[in-house]
Amino acid sequence: MKKLFVLLLALATVAGVSAQEKKKAVEKTGFSFGAFPIIAFDQDKGLQLGALANIYDFGKSGWYPNPRQQMYLEASWFTKGSQLYVLSYDNRFLIPGVRFSFAASFSNEKALDFFGFNGYESYFDKDLNQFGYYKMARMVPYGKLDFTGKIVGKLYWKFGYHFKYFILNEFDNEKTKQLPYEKTLFAWYKDLGIIAPDEHKGGMTSAWRAGLCYDSRDVENSPTRGIWADAFMEWAPKWMGTNKPYGRYYVVLRQYIPFMKNGNLVFAYRANVQGFIGNPAFYVLPYESVLGPGYDRDGFGGYRTLRGIMRNRIQGKAICYFNTELRWKFLTVNVFKQDLTFGLNAFFDGGRVLQNYSFTEPAYRGTNVPGWPDQLDKKGVEKFHLAAGGGLRFILNKNFIIAVDYGRAFNAQDNGKGGSFYVNTGYLF
Repeated sequence: MKKLFVLLLALATVAGVSAQEKKKAVEKTGFSFGAFPIIAFDQDKGLQLGALANIYDFGKSGWYPNPRQQMYLEASWFTKGSQLYVLSYDNRFLIPGVRFSFAASFSNEKALDFFGFNGYESYFDKDLNQFGYYKMARMVPYGKLDFTGKIVGKLYWKFGYHFKYFILNEFDNEKTKQLPYEKTLFAWYKDLGIIAPDEHKGGMTSAWRAGLCYDSRDVENSPTRGIWADAFMEWAPKWMGTNKPYGRYYVVLRQYIPFMKNGNLVFAYRANVQGFIGNPAFYVLPYESVLGPGYDRDGFGGYRTLRGIMRNRIQGKAICYFNTELRWKFLTVNVFKQDLTFGLNAFFDGGRVLQNYSFTEPAYRGTNVPGWPDQLDKKGVEKFHLAAGGGLRFILNKNFIIAVDYGRAFNAQDNGKGGSFYVNTGYLF
C-alpha cells in the first residue's frame, strides 16, 4: 500500500501549464507535464524502480483532449534482473496532413521468461521454475519511424520502418546449479537443436510495415466511445539485413461502448489475430507489433497483452487473443488546475496459438536422459489460456494514466503462483 500512496501523492502534485482558468467545461491549452519517480511492480519482472516523464502539448486551442504532440521518456530497473530505457515522440502538425512518430528503446533482461513453443504443448513445471529453469538472457536495441495520413473520414494509411537487434544468452545464476545437468530449458533447446544453431545467439530484423487504420475514438489515451481497427503487413527481407527473412500479418479490432452519456461507464474490447509467413527466427515470435504512435511490446502473456498469464507463455507461428474490460470512472477532482479522475476496471482476457511454430524434433526421446525437458514428453492440448481480474485507474487530464491491476489465470499451467499483480501506465488499449 505504501507504493500506491507514493504514486497517488506524485499524481496529486504534478505541475501543469495551462493558458486558461478552470471552467465548467475546460479546454486545456499549452503544455501539461506528468513526471515522477517510478515505484511499481510487475509479477513477471519484479519491483520496478526508475523515473518517467510524459509531456503533452495541446497547442493554443482546438486540440484538447488529444495533444498535438507528446513525448514519453522512461528509465527503469527491475529486481528480477532487467533494465528498460525508452524515448517515444508523436507529432501531428510538423508535416502538413501527416502524423509521424518515432521511438527508440533498449532492454537488457538477465532473467527473461522462456516456456517453449505452442502454448499448452509445452509443459510448465512450477517446481523447476523456482530454480530458473524457464529463464534466458536477452538484450534488444530497437528503433522505429512511422507515418500516418488521412484517406477519407476516419480511414487512414500507415507506413513505417522498424529495426531490432537481438543478443541472446543462457540464464546464469546460482539457482541453475540445482537443476539436472545445470541446464535451463533454453540450454536444452539449444543443445538438442530445437533452436537452430544460427538463431540461439540472436540476430537482426529490419522491416517495412504498411497498412490501414480506422479510428473514431473520441479521446485516444482514455476513449469512451468509438472504434479503432488496424490491419497491416510487415516485410523483413534479407537484403535489408534481416538474418531470417519473414512476412507477418496483423489484424486488430478495438471498440468502446458507453453505457452512460458522460462516458463514465464503458465496455471496451480488443480482438487480435497475427501470424508469420515463411520461417521466422524464434526470437521474433513474442512481440506485439505497433504501427503508429507507441512502440513494440514483448510477451503474449503479461501486463500488455494477457494479464494474469505468465509473460511469453504463448508463442506460436500464429496466435489470437482478446481483452474485455468494464471501465468505471467514479470520481473527478481538480488539483492545481489539473483534472484527476479515479476509475475501477474489471477484465477478462484470453488467447491461444492458432498455428504451431515448427521445429526439429530430437532424434531420440528422453526416457533415459536425466533432466530431459518435460515439454517434449508431457505435451498438452492447446486451447484458450484464460484469466480475469480487476484494478484501479488514476487519470490526469484524460491522457496520463496510472494502472494498478491484479489478474488470476484459470489454469495453473499459465501461472505457477495463480495470479499476478501489476502497477503500470496507460490503458491496455
